[in-house]
Amino acid sequence: MNYAAIMAGGSGSRMGVTDVPKQFLTLDGLPIIIHTLKKFAACSEIEKTVVMCPKAWVDYTRKLIDTNLAFSADKIYVAPGGATRNDTLEKAVDYICRNFTFDNDSVIVTHDAVRPFVTAQMISDNIKYASRFAACNTVIEATDTVVMSADGEFIDSSPDRSTVFNCQTPQSFRLGEYLDSLEKLEKSKRDSLTDACSLFTLTGKKVYMARGSADNIKITRPADIQTAENILKNTGKQ
Repeated sequence: MNYAAIMAGGSGSRMGVTDVPKQFLTLDGLPIIIHTLKKFAACSEIEKTVVMCPKAWVDYTRKLIDTNLAFSADKIYVAPGGATRNDTLEKAVDYICRNFTFDNDSVIVTHDAVRPFVTAQMISDNIKYASRFAACNTVIEATDTVVMSADGEFIDSSPDRSTVFNCQTPQSFRLGEYLDSLEKLEKSKRDSLTDACSLFTLTGKKVYMARGSADNIKITRPADIQTAENILKNTGKQ
């Protein structure tokens, strides 16, 4: 069984919005989160999808799904997230383990609610490579030169750009590997995790890199809305 965990715990602070989380802002007439969920609802390889959102927005999210995705509402569940991304991820895994059939080889595909241009190919590749390896991260090649600085003032070094990649989501893993890595990592380090795949690299497990897309943007700032509208207009991605 393969499951998806949609991380929808973000706020609208960087978007300049204080009362509505960014995932609920409208893109081409629909909330951003609905665009994203459509991709997972259409994926036959995903058994169930769990949306992790702020506790105060659980009922609102459920109503959005029932209104806009009635054809697959029984495949999509909503649960409250945690205070941090890692806490939310742990809650998502716990929800899946408590409510659905699973085994150690079950794959969990995690994805940002505000990346509406994820493709069926990305989801399928994540499932394939997470099944084969411990975990999988979606990446694209870095187009800018990256510099390293210990003090934040002077450049120490510049790594070879051919070895530098930008991380996106989905990020996916086999459930058994995740639970094993979580048990091995001390709590102080667990609390500092910023994404699903950091857990695996910190515990010495290899993370396969699946290819993403420059269109697979994360909508976090006002300019990103315009970029997303242009992607919809130019490519017809829905």
